[in-house]
Amino acid sequence: MLSGFLTLALRKGSRRHRIAGKVFSVSMIFMGGAAAWLAVMKSQPSNVLAGTLTVYFVATAWATVRRRAGEISKLDWVVLLVPLAVGAVMVANGIQALNSPTGSKYGVPAGLHSFLGSIALSAAAGDVRMLLRGGVFGTQRIARHLWRMCFGLWIAAGSVFLARQQLFPAFMRNTGALYFLTALPLFMLIFWLVRIRWTGAYKPKPMPGRSGAPLGAGLGLMARRARRERTTMQGQTNA
Repeated sequence: MLSGFLTLALRKGSRRHRIAGKVFSVSMIFMGGAAAWLAVMKSQPSNVLAGTLTVYFVATAWATVRRRAGEISKLDWVVLLVPLAVGAVMVANGIQALNSPTGSKYGVPAGLHSFLGSIALSAAAGDVRMLLRGGVFGTQRIARHLWRMCFGLWIAAGSVFLARQQLFPAFMRNTGALYFLTALPLFMLIFWLVRIRWTGAYKPKPMPGRSGAPLGAGLGLMARRARRERTTMQGQTNA
């Protein structure tokens, strides 16, 4: 949780932001995987789905910035099955919970089942769009990374601050601080999506060349080398 909130607070793209982001991603993937496995052993279907969905969100968000813009793989088609399956099951659970006498299933209310299921299916639609377009570019790439990381952090925050309120001091339980900390990742998600997609704060950078340098810089370097070679050849001819 600390690495997640620290990542949100640090300047995006900075070295400290990248380090905190790596710590958050690795810890979340292991935590989500362990939670899903323990839920299987304890016969807790809702936690199996939540743990699996958390791993999917964080892993795909991390992969988005680890790859070059426009880069996809065949594995992405396999990963697409995760949000499709989880989303379909969660929506079905929401419908069953809505029609049940208690209004819940596995102790989870119908609204939460349906909300998480719709988010999972929306993520699957985004994956399909990315695969059909041959990847994501520019601000869409940054937005995909941020919203998936923030949503994964929100799931973790709810699992800690709301589900285990007894672990925190009384003043945090009585002042609503735990609810604020749970909702904070969603507030930050909305803030960054608006800032990235509609304010033009983050403009796409030049596409990198094979050497990893911006393409424009690479072309300029090639032109300068060509001019130096022509000058050398002319000097040799004159001599």
